[in-house]
Amino acid sequence: MIKKSGLLALVICLLVLLGPVLVQAQGGLTVNQSSAQVDFPLYLHFSLAAESDVNITDIRLHYTTDRFSFAEVISEVYIEFTPATSVEVSWTFDLRRIGGIPPGANIEYWWTVTDANAAQVETNPALIQFDDLRYSWQSLTEGMVTLYWYQGKESFARELMATAQQTLVRLAEDTGAYLEKPVNLYIYDSARDLRGAMIFPQEWTGGVAFTRFGTIAIGISTGELDWGKRAIAHELAHLVVHQVTLNPYGDIPVWLDEGLAMYAEGEPEPGLLSSLSKAIAEDRVTSVRSLSSPFSAHAQEATIAYAQSYSLVEFLITRYGQVKMLELLDTFGQGSDYDDALKKVYGFDMDGLNQRWRDYMTAPAETGEIMGVDILDHIIVGEKSFLSLKREGLF
Repeated sequence: MIKKSGLLALVICLLVLLGPVLVQAQGGLTVNQSSAQVDFPLYLHFSLAAESDVNITDIRLHYTTDRFSFAEVISEVYIEFTPATSVEVSWTFDLRRIGGIPPGANIEYWWTVTDANAAQVETNPALIQFDDLRYSWQSLTEGMVTLYWYQGKESFARELMATAQQTLVRLAEDTGAYLEKPVNLYIYDSARDLRGAMIFPQEWTGGVAFTRFGTIAIGISTGELDWGKRAIAHELAHLVVHQVTLNPYGDIPVWLDEGLAMYAEGEPEPGLLSSLSKAIAEDRVTSVRSLSSPFSAHAQEATIAYAQSYSLVEFLITRYGQVKMLELLDTFGQGSDYDDALKKVYGFDMDGLNQRWRDYMTAPAETGEIMGVDILDHIIVGEKSFLSLKREGLF
């Protein structure tokens, strides 16, 4: 079932006031006011007013976010102030220090205040939402996916939602992986609008997946629907895979993460296969072991790395099936390292995978085909469109 709602933004900053809290403890220690203000996307401002019969000597702010983790993580800030019987303090969280948090994230906070008589007050936890109120968002919810958009008709949003649902079905069929926690998908009208919601964005940034928050933000105009569908499939796959494999010990290899995301998009564009075909013919492909680390920043090398990652995933799913792929993801989710996970599931390590994949790719070359596509045809097509897939740094 799809649910639709509207969110009206009247101001850029959201002010959440607890008003006259009037929390009182022994000796007359009282918290009179507590507030938090969102200055999207850069700052969170917190303030407190308290009084007592004797000097207030210690004030601490505690906060936590709804970020996926394995244990409750509570941050504590020691507030600097001059002891007095009546105090007003404030503290600003500069989000540039942590690279920012996504729109829609929830922050819970509370204070502890202590006076010279050791009387202490702890305020009730308050919840604020880190909303991007520059735009009047509308929303659609289907299953575990909520999509927010502010430009375009409802049919535009429904088409993107359909893509998200189809991607989840395809991922489950091909890999056995599925969403374990809800996902929020924010659709900005342009890459420029999106970059205004980010801290230190690159000029080519077109989308980002906040895997620990279950949030995706992408710039998709109504005239870029086809590209936008592929981008949603790619980023949603990243979230699903990270939910399945999240563990406190390590990550999955980059080739598997990116390969599954590209596989979720469907049939790759010709420029991608062309790059791989040429690299194989010229013996310029990278080892699987090297592909486990972040890819090169050089466009040509990165193109080959993404193409090879797609091909490695295609090989594993085609040759060994969905059950083995899900077993591999579950094994990584238990904290296994790269070689041990592959050996446990498939019986070979990264070097073994590298050799089997090369055999798989070169065996049909005598017939002029790779992955069922004519090599010469792709060489003629050239580097037509992979960078349009990669576009503005989505990967």
